Amino acid sequence: MEIVKWLNDTIIWGLPMLVLMLGTGLYLTVKTRAVIFTRFGTVLANTLKTVFRRPQEIEAGTITPFQAVCTALAGTVGTGNIVGVAVAISVGGPGAIFWMWTSAILGMVTKYAETTLALAYREKNAKGEYVGGPMYYISKGLGFPKLAYLFCIFTAFTSIGGGNIVQANAVAGSLRDAALIPTWVSGLLLALFVALVVVGGIKRIASVAEKLIPFMSLIYTGSAIFILIVQARQIPSALAMIVADAFTGTAAVGGFAGASLMYAARIGVARGVFTNEAGLGSAPIAHSTADTDHPARQGCWGAFEVFFDTIIMCTITALVIIISGTWKDASIDGTEMSNRAFSAVIPGGEFIISIGIVLFAFATIIAWYYYSEKAIEYIAGQNTILVYRILFIGSIVYGATATVDVVWEISDLSNGLMAIPNLIALIGLVGPIVALTDDFFADPGTIRPKHHSYASFLQIKNSSTGKNKE
Repeated sequence: MEIVKWLNDTIIWGLPMLVLMLGTGLYLTVKTRAVIFTRFGTVLANTLKTVFRRPQEIEAGTITPFQAVCTALAGTVGTGNIVGVAVAISVGGPGAIFWMWTSAILGMVTKYAETTLALAYREKNAKGEYVGGPMYYISKGLGFPKLAYLFCIFTAFTSIGGGNIVQANAVAGSLRDAALIPTWVSGLLLALFVALVVVGGIKRIASVAEKLIPFMSLIYTGSAIFILIVQARQIPSALAMIVADAFTGTAAVGGFAGASLMYAARIGVARGVFTNEAGLGSAPIAHSTADTDHPARQGCWGAFEVFFDTIIMCTITALVIIISGTWKDASIDGTEMSNRAFSAVIPGGEFIISIGIVLFAFATIIAWYYYSEKAIEYIAGQNTILVYRILFIGSIVYGATATVDVVWEISDLSNGLMAIPNLIALIGLVGPIVALTDDFFADPGTIRPKHHSYASFLQIKNSSTGKNKE
C-alpha cells in the first residue's frame, strides 16, 4: 500500500497527470470553440427535453439514448457523489471541491468528445450488438492496436479496483453503521444480486439502470436540497470557504500552504474523475450502444452526464457536509460523515444515505461489469468472459471486507492508468472530433441518416456536397 500511495501521489496523480487531464479538456474546449458552453441550450434540447419522449422503434443491437445515458450514469452516480465527496473534503479540505468543479467543467468537453468518438467508430460484434469505446477509436482512428489492448487491460483492472471494490466497501460500511449487518454478509448478498443482473447482458443492465438511477437520484437530491433550504443562510459562507480554501491551502492535511494547495488539487481532480469518469473512457462504452442518428447528438448526453453528476449532485453533497462541520472530525470515515450531516437535519437521515449508497453502488457495479466485459471481449473474445465474470463477482466480497484507505488508493491507481491511453487518443483524434462537432451543431435539429463509423460519415458528407469521396 505504501508503494501504491507513492505511485498515486507522485506519478499517477502527480502534477503530470493533473496537467494531462485538465490540459486535454482545455485543448478540446479551444479546438471545438467551447461549443458545449456557447450552445448549452442545444445540449439541453438534445438531452433533458428528450427524456419524456416516447422512444421510436430502435435498431436491433442498440438501446435507447436515455437507456445508454442511464447505464453510463449508473457507472458514475454512486459512492463518489456521497462518500467520495466526503473523503475529498476530509483529506483535501473544502478547496478540493473547487478543483472538482474545475475538472468537471473541462470534463464536460472531454466526455462529449470521447462519447462522440465512441459512436463514430463503433461496430457490430458476433451477437449483432453495437460495441464501441476507446479501444475502437484508438485502434481504428489512431491506428495503435497495442495501445487499444493496453486500455482494455486497464479497464478490466479499473472495473474491479474502481467500479467494484470501492462500491462494495461503501455498501458494507453503510449497512454496518446503519443496521449492524456484518460486512461479509453484505458482500455476499451484493455479489448474488449483481450476478443475477449481469448474466442478462446490456439489455437487462440498461433496463435496471433506466429505472434505478432516476428514482434514487430524485430521492437523494431532493433530501439534500431540503437540508440546504433549511440551512440556506449558511450556503454563501460555505461557497466562499470552498473558493478561498482552493487558493490558500488551508486543507485538513496541514503543512505549508503550497503542499496543502497541491494536495487539495490532486484530491479534487482525482475524486472528480472518480465521480464523473470524464477522461477515463468508460462511459463511452455504454453510450456506443445507443440508437442515434449522429455521434455528436449522443455526445451531448456525455456532457450533460458530467454536469448533472458533479456540478449538481456533488456540489449539493459538499455543501451539506461543509455546513454540518462533520468534515473536521478526522476520526470518522466518509460514510459516517455523510450520515451525520444528513441526520443532523432529517431524523433518520442516515437511512437515506444507506439506501442511496446501496442502490447507487449496485447500479455502478453492474455498469462497470459491462465495461469490463466489452474490454475482455475485445482482447480475447467471448469465450473468456465467464472466467472474468467469476473473478469480478468474487472481488465484491473482498471489497466489502477491505479497509477504506486500501480500496480508495487502489481505485485512484486504476483510474489513472486507464485514463492515460484514452487522453492520448483524444488529443490525437481532435480532427475527427472537430469535424463531427461542426457537422452536428451546424444544424442540430435535422435528423441524419444513421452513421456507424466515421468513415461512412465522411463518405455521406462528401457525397452530399458533390466532393470526390476519396
